[in-house]
Amino acid sequence: MLDTKQKIKIFKALGNETRFLIFKNIFTGGYACSIDETKPKDDIIAQATCVTTIAEHFDFALPTISRHLKELRDADIIKMTKKSNKIYIEPNPKIIKELSVCFTTLVDNYKASSFQFDNR
Repeated sequence: MLDTKQKIKIFKALGNETRFLIFKNIFTGGYACSIDETKPKDDIIAQATCVTTIAEHFDFALPTISRHLKELRDADIIKMTKKSNKIYIEPNPKIIKELSVCFTTLVDNYKASSFQFDNR
């Protein structure tokens, strides 16, 4: 279960437009990574992309993209795995599901309290 500190870290990470766009495209599969076909397919993370592919979509240097990715990784909403000379990035759906449960609970609590106020 995410504590308040972890939730705030996620919101801060996603509060930056570039990081939000990077995360959205990682999570929705918006980036396609050119994978070396000479390697066996099971050696590659199924829904991952690589840092260089992400960098191609922005007018920033690779170190800037890496810093944004570090923020997202520190918030635990993406995972990064090094395979040979590439770093692959994939979403962390477990954390996103936990965050969605938080929003669902907020909405449910709001509806319940609104219902109580409406019936007075």
